[in-house]
Amino acid sequence: MNRTRSSIYLIIIVILATVSARSVNNMISTTVPLVSKYQLLFTNSEVGALSALGFVATFISTSVINPFLSSTKRKKFFITASGISIPLLIAFYLSNSITIWINAIIFGIIYGIILPNLITIASMAGDRRSSERLLNIYSMSLSLSLVIGPVIETFLLTRFTYNDIFLLFVPLALPLFLVSWKFNFPESIKSDNKSSAFKSVIKNEGLISAILAITTYNVPFGIITTFFAIYAKEVFNVPRAEAYSIFIPFYLVSFSTRLLMSIRPFDFLKKPLAFSILLTAIGLSIVALAPSFEIMIIGMLILGVPHGSIFPMTTVMISRATTPAERSAANSYFIAYNNILFTVLPPTYGVLVSLLFFRIPILMLLIPMVIASFLLYKKYWNSKVMRPY
Repeated sequence: MNRTRSSIYLIIIVILATVSARSVNNMISTTVPLVSKYQLLFTNSEVGALSALGFVATFISTSVINPFLSSTKRKKFFITASGISIPLLIAFYLSNSITIWINAIIFGIIYGIILPNLITIASMAGDRRSSERLLNIYSMSLSLSLVIGPVIETFLLTRFTYNDIFLLFVPLALPLFLVSWKFNFPESIKSDNKSSAFKSVIKNEGLISAILAITTYNVPFGIITTFFAIYAKEVFNVPRAEAYSIFIPFYLVSFSTRLLMSIRPFDFLKKPLAFSILLTAIGLSIVALAPSFEIMIIGMLILGVPHGSIFPMTTVMISRATTPAERSAANSYFIAYNNILFTVLPPTYGVLVSLLFFRIPILMLLIPMVIASFLLYKKYWNSKVMRPY
């Protein structure tokens, strides 16, 4: 009974922390480009560079700071970062064309501490089955937050400016800070040689296969969050609230997918992973070639399925191939890799949009997807990470 209560308590605080952290994180990621484009009058290249700056800061935080923290220091950093997220929203509300760059750096650093540690917390539920179920619940909570945030923001944008949204999201940032004190963290790998510890984690097949799998989706996702609302507004000339509303069906489908996965986790990952990659290619093609805003929505609905499925499968891959001591470092490097993608992609895409407009650069995202899929199939399709122990 005590174990059951403890499990339910852990699930509740993981859901609260995840919904709070990710809804605010996503709001900042998707609203900063809109503020910079339409209120601060940045060019497309400057919008991409601003988004990239935040991800550079996150990369430094996840790859240089977080992996080498002791359990005690990790908890202190996690609580501090959760607290800073609240006044940061006020800082974004007050930002101008100069201070918004500083705020983007702070944003990147604190969420580089928060997000990988949430994955680690969710992977420490005990036995393999319980751990993988909690990882799927964590992933479902991510998608729930990505439904709640855009629904709230779409409603607010009918009455307020992009800039006001930061202030209005302050209440959503509070639960993370309030529950951040409740978490405990596993001790990191004890090694006198940090270089040796780094190599043992970076060569782990769970981490490498997860990186290849997430590449098939996060290459387009890095562009979706930064440019697709702008794409909808510029190409189809819809109002700002309607343009932002494309994220609602996208994240609603993602949430539904992860809800199903939390109820019935995948043991064998080959077929669902292959199907998810195929849907990504189809969804991207529809969005790129859409003749109307309504057809673009259909593409976003399709893209919601792999957004919901691929990330939780990658966290399971890492969990299956790492020890608890290795997991914090592995999750940090995994998030760091994603932030490399989110650093490189927005400014690159911004330049391509300036040269080729929106449609062709979207289709070009299929190239790295195909390469990552081929490498994943060639190297890890029959790996232990694709099946339960």
